[in-house]
Amino acid sequence: MDIPSIALLLVMLLAANGAPVLAWRLLGERFAAPVDAGRTLGDGRPLLGRSKTWRGLLASLVATPPVAMLLGLDWQTGLLVAAGAMTGDLLSSFFKRRLGIEPSGQALGLDQVPESLLPALLTAPRLHTGPTDWLLVVALFTLGELLLSRILYRLHLRKRPY
Repeated sequence: MDIPSIALLLVMLLAANGAPVLAWRLLGERFAAPVDAGRTLGDGRPLLGRSKTWRGLLASLVATPPVAMLLGLDWQTGLLVAAGAMTGDLLSSFFKRRLGIEPSGQALGLDQVPESLLPALLTAPRLHTGPTDWLLVVALFTLGELLLSRILYRLHLRKRPY
């Protein structure tokens, strides 16, 4: 188990997933163009939903590389974490829409696993992590996300407590 690499990955995941929330908080609805451009599939449901925006995606991709550099890693590692986290988040949204879960609706596990596991897998060669590390990252990210979401909600920095 590589505790330092797990800690680095969790800090970068915090940056990658926090940047879109911060961008929303700073910019409101400005530049909030949905990634799916409002498209729906044959089931009549949105492809991803209005809460997945290009602004949030860009915020994550721009914010995470400098965080990686502050942690002593190269910017490419930060970019991999952000790309993996955002890809996982978009995949989760796609599956949640297919399951009939509304945008920003909660789906325990589906909301956390893809956006923490994909970055862990993508950065494994760089951070020298393995399956036990990946499972720990997913578990800690899930617990941390559930706790932090409730705190941010109480501070009025999130719209919902999850």
